[in-house]
Amino acid sequence: MCTLDDPVHIQHEDYQPRNFIIGGIASLLSFFSDNVIFSDPPKMKQIEELVAVPKNYQHVLSLMFTVKEINENSEILPNITLGFHIYENYLDAKMTYQNMLNLLCCQERIVPNYNCDTGKKMITVIGGMDWETSLHIATILGIYKTPQVTYSLLAPTVSDKTKLPFLYQMVPSEDYQYDGIVQLLQHFQWNWIGLIVTDDDKGETSLQHLIAKLSQNGICTALTYRIPVMKYFADMVNNFYLTKGETFSLSKASAVNVFVVNADIQTMLGLSCYIGLERFGEMNATDVGKVWIMTAHWSFEVQVLQRDFEIDVFHGALSLAIHSSEVIGFQHFLHDLKLHSTQTDSLARVFWEKAFGCLFQGGDNEAGCTGEEQLESLPGPLFEMSMTGQSYSIYNAVYAVAHALHAMSSCRSNHRAVVEGNTMEPEILHTWQLHPFLQRVAFNNSAGDTIAFDEDGVLAAGFDIINWVTFPNKSFLRVKLGRMDPQAPLGREFTINEDIIMWHMVHNQVLPLSVCNDNCHPGYRRSKREGEPFCCYDCVLCPEGKISDKKDMDDCFKCQEAWYPNPNQTGCLPKNLHFLSFDEPLGIILAVMALALSATTALVLKIFIKHQNTPIIKANNRNLSYALLVSLLLCFLCSLIFIGRPQLLTCHLRQPAFGIVFSVALSSVLAKTLTVVLAFMATKPGSKMRKWVGKRFSYSIILGCSLIQKIICTVWLCADPPFPELDMQSLPAEVIVECNEGSANMFYYILGYMGLLALISFSVAFFARKLPDTFNEAKFITFSMLVFFSVWVSFVATYLSTKGKYMVAVEIFSILASGAGLLGCIFSPKVYIMLLRPELNRKEQLIRSNKITT
Repeated sequence: MCTLDDPVHIQHEDYQPRNFIIGGIASLLSFFSDNVIFSDPPKMKQIEELVAVPKNYQHVLSLMFTVKEINENSEILPNITLGFHIYENYLDAKMTYQNMLNLLCCQERIVPNYNCDTGKKMITVIGGMDWETSLHIATILGIYKTPQVTYSLLAPTVSDKTKLPFLYQMVPSEDYQYDGIVQLLQHFQWNWIGLIVTDDDKGETSLQHLIAKLSQNGICTALTYRIPVMKYFADMVNNFYLTKGETFSLSKASAVNVFVVNADIQTMLGLSCYIGLERFGEMNATDVGKVWIMTAHWSFEVQVLQRDFEIDVFHGALSLAIHSSEVIGFQHFLHDLKLHSTQTDSLARVFWEKAFGCLFQGGDNEAGCTGEEQLESLPGPLFEMSMTGQSYSIYNAVYAVAHALHAMSSCRSNHRAVVEGNTMEPEILHTWQLHPFLQRVAFNNSAGDTIAFDEDGVLAAGFDIINWVTFPNKSFLRVKLGRMDPQAPLGREFTINEDIIMWHMVHNQVLPLSVCNDNCHPGYRRSKREGEPFCCYDCVLCPEGKISDKKDMDDCFKCQEAWYPNPNQTGCLPKNLHFLSFDEPLGIILAVMALALSATTALVLKIFIKHQNTPIIKANNRNLSYALLVSLLLCFLCSLIFIGRPQLLTCHLRQPAFGIVFSVALSSVLAKTLTVVLAFMATKPGSKMRKWVGKRFSYSIILGCSLIQKIICTVWLCADPPFPELDMQSLPAEVIVECNEGSANMFYYILGYMGLLALISFSVAFFARKLPDTFNEAKFITFSMLVFFSVWVSFVATYLSTKGKYMVAVEIFSILASGAGLLGCIFSPKVYIMLLRPELNRKEQLIRSNKITT
């Protein structure tokens, strides 16, 4: 415990206090908890019986250095001198309470609510080193509303501002520490870990909070070791051998490579003891290669009795650490520190003797202490020359109190009473008056760090991430890897430099793994194993159509609509556009066929025009033949509209154009058939059909039948026209660019109407096929209609079962095949006669044939 009162005479400088005292409890030379009053000579034997941790004496030196620095700075507290008392507590809470009463009353006699030393004002207490001690102190100080600034991490259940309104934490919230550990584990993808805590209420509280955080973030606890809290080293040895290593055994944890340690002094001293005993009992060191993740309580606090402990176990360990910076002048202060045998300060003497292994009263077996020994000659596990995180917190705590006191003094100076021309500055009457100023304190210390409390009285700061590098001479190096700072800008709350991490030599600078089983690679998903922790799972291949692009994904997912899974199902590839183009073989073949049939039709038309006055042309209604040939030519050409990427215009044109043109062709066939029938009926005596024979009737059939188709197409285009559409679903690796027909019914109405025309033409031609005429086309028309029906019935079935460009190709082929059927069946016999058998294309042949038929 440290109070600003009478100086501890460890240096030649004299700290004579004049006004105010800072008090606190510090854990300096004890085993698990801190229980010794060093100003009490009768207790010195008990001190020496306990296993000491001299490294913590730096906390006292940090307090002394800070008070000295403040007292020498006239700008902070002019006309005010700070002093301090230092106390140490026993393992139980009894001595903590007794020390607090000593602070609040007087040294000689404890009288509650009475202070026998009115010349000195205690303004605050700094301590303790662990949260239990801090809680015991707060219980007493809360009665007197005296400020307490602790430099220990408080359990979340303890740090309740409503219950402890006068308690301030010069360290970040422990919740942040748990978050930092989780982020560290997630960063390295370690999800199968071990936990080590002390076997007491403090360890259990930390364990429950940590397990809850780990589980929420997908990290499993493979095993938990609870280190018994024991006072003496011999008790640890006995417990280890009595339990046969059941309490702690790394040999049984070979599958766990990462351990998170609640690294307070009790846990670390017990852990180091058990590791040493296990190493001693086994030839193979089972601790080699373990990655230790320590909480911010930890530093290499090796006991004096464990000077020979091999610290290489913790080479490459990671830890969170209370943020610290190098304070100017502190190392120079330590370098000049000397101790003379005549000094009566028992705390300094015990530290000196335990740290340097000597005695001021020289014995036969031990060297005598000169007081001139250099602190920098001590190995790091015993004493560090650089300011540790807790010492830095004490440094900032004293400055926070000093700044609050300065602010209060400045405020009170504005309200001085003037009595008979003399100013009188009132004294500080109550410690609670310091609270408003301490709550609002904010300053930049000499290292450039901003110090301020949040609304809960907790230091608004984060943690450093430290990599511990050890050396054979038992020295070590703290390497700052990064920072965990909740106050940092978004995305910068957790930063770490992996490139400078030194892992244990076993790993050859390769990132260690700590998982229940191997990772599930991309293309697979995790499948939980029944009856095992959620971190243990099997890897199952993603189902067809889904992917996983990261390791250890819980589920596979589909690609976006315009993308599709690659063959390994580890990523998505952009879908290709799927439509019938002029650049692909199928499109080229159909285009060539369409052009060839168009050219053939044009050639036939040219032949017909050239032989237009011959009997065979005249006998078969020359104008209707021209109309049929032109419509077939347009029909072949309109099939080209179906090839190429669908656009709005082409979607509007292709089905109506095909429907109307083909309707004209079928109307021409129907007109030719009806003309033949009516011509023979008109030759009968007294027949009234004679008036129907002629061009007007033929043209009326063509115009009337095609007009109905035009009306259907017009209604379609006005009501629900076709439009270009992207079909993302039908094909797995391609996006179909197609024309949505809008109203599918209207499309089938067009086909149905053409089928009706073909059926009528077929029926009339079938009955007229045996009429006596050399050039009777009825039999050819009948056959052409059979071809038409065969093609389009097959088209409907095939059209409904195909997708994309193949559906378009089927329709183009149907158009070309049915048109070629009409062209071939109706016109090839005539072309044959005109070109190869011209002797049959004579009027005499026509008359002779009619006579023979008659």
